[in-house]
Amino acid sequence: MTPSPTDPQQSDASAERLTALEIKASFSEDLLDKLDQTVIRQQTQIDALISEVLHLRQQLGNPDPLVRGTLRDELPPHY
Repeated sequence: MTPSPTDPQQSDASAERLTALEIKASFSEDLLDKLDQTVIRQQTQIDALISEVLHLRQQLGNPDPLVRGTLRDELPPHY
């Protein structure tokens, strides 16, 4: 004999399953929010690093790769 749709046992089981799904959805939403904040923070850091690299390149200038010193200039300091 199959339980009727108004069976209290089936109703309780459905309510428990629904509650469990709501809890999982809540945790998933919380995790998604945390991941979003992490991505935003990392993108901000990436943008700051790019800006810093560009600034350092400007400070360094554009050295001409064809202009080279003598071999004596390339010796390590301990020679």
